[in-house]
Amino acid sequence: MVNIYLVRHGKTMFNTIGRAQGWSDTPLTRTGETGITELGLGFAVKNIKFDYAFSSDSGRTIQTMGLILKYSENEGIPYEMDKRIREWCFGSLDGGYDGELFDGVLPRTDAYKGKSPEELTYEDIAKGLLEVDTAGWAEPWEVLSKRILDGFFDAAKKAEANGAENIVIVSHGMTIATFIKLLDSRRPKFQGLDNGSVTHLTYSDGNFLIGEIGDMHYRELGREILNAE
Repeated sequence: MVNIYLVRHGKTMFNTIGRAQGWSDTPLTRTGETGITELGLGFAVKNIKFDYAFSSDSGRTIQTMGLILKYSENEGIPYEMDKRIREWCFGSLDGGYDGELFDGVLPRTDAYKGKSPEELTYEDIAKGLLEVDTAGWAEPWEVLSKRILDGFFDAAKKAEANGAENIVIVSHGMTIATFIKLLDSRRPKFQGLDNGSVTHLTYSDGNFLIGEIGDMHYRELGREILNAE
């Protein structure tokens, strides 16, 4: 069985000012770096030794992974980047303000008509993005959902084949939330997973088991260490 620590990247410039990041990219802020330092220290306190590391190929996840491995004392382990676990692509709306995208533009699309926020599915959101994307970059739901599933499943399969006990994966808020929903359709939509939060899963014989979602206690443990210095 593979234990998976699925991390949302640290807080970035766009996160801070409320812009939809998607496939565009900004670096972690000083606050974001501190938060991931806390996370790494929290892993170290628990003496968690990772066998493999995976992240998307976005700069913010790569930066996050570097800090995790450094402060959790796991540097030097095998590490792979996979574009399939990138964030959603918001097409021509990448970089726009969250409020304008999610509260302004998308609610006017056909995909949203007659549905309350609670009734909207990730498929509806993807269809809405396709409607308003003038650049042709947004992904159809079938493409988006398949690449997310394939990316995470392939990482877990590789870890299992190599006898890994613990792996760390750094990905993105909507991608992680979509993955959880695809694994278990009964789960509610999780939007707003905190930066540096950990979602716990296990993988064995082709199946994922979902544990705690958005766990912040590793960061809290690390914060205590930083505050004591």
